[in-house]
Amino acid sequence: MSGRGNVKSLENKVSETIERTDHLVGLVPVDHLTWRPELPHGQPTASDLGHLLGHLLDCLAGFCAALYAAYPSELSDFVSLQSLPVNHACLPEEARKQMKMYADHIHRGFQQSTDADLARSIPTVFLPEGETLLSLLLGNLEHLINHKYQLFFYLKLAGVAVTSKDIYAWRGVPPKG
Repeated sequence: MSGRGNVKSLENKVSETIERTDHLVGLVPVDHLTWRPELPHGQPTASDLGHLLGHLLDCLAGFCAALYAAYPSELSDFVSLQSLPVNHACLPEEARKQMKMYADHIHRGFQQSTDADLARSIPTVFLPEGETLLSLLLGNLEHLINHKYQLFFYLKLAGVAVTSKDIYAWRGVPPKG
């Protein structure tokens, strides 16, 4: 496939974000899964760490849904991913195992893509007239990055020693963990 430079750059950023998220998930103490930040009186209850791990799986499932919508015949086995649990309380090892499976599928989906495909309109539940594949993938990346930061912040509040090297891939610096 020719014309894949932009796709490859986007895939690299998604992969990097998944890797750093996986690293943070690996830092979650198993005895803290029901921990949640205490919010000011009158605010809705915050999610606990275990449910946040399950929501991170939903973030990754979103990439798979967008890629499947773009390439339904080439990625027909992606339908089986719909049966996987998301948005549930789970252990870090369960989350990491499922994240790896999603990451492998996301990689396969990106392998189908060309730069021209990024401008292709894909119908969605929210926009039946369609949205570009690039917009869908960037929206899913934004969703994952937001919850990656949420996990980082929760870990910090729960007393886990995390630094910016845990959340960001520093260029020229090997990843920690």
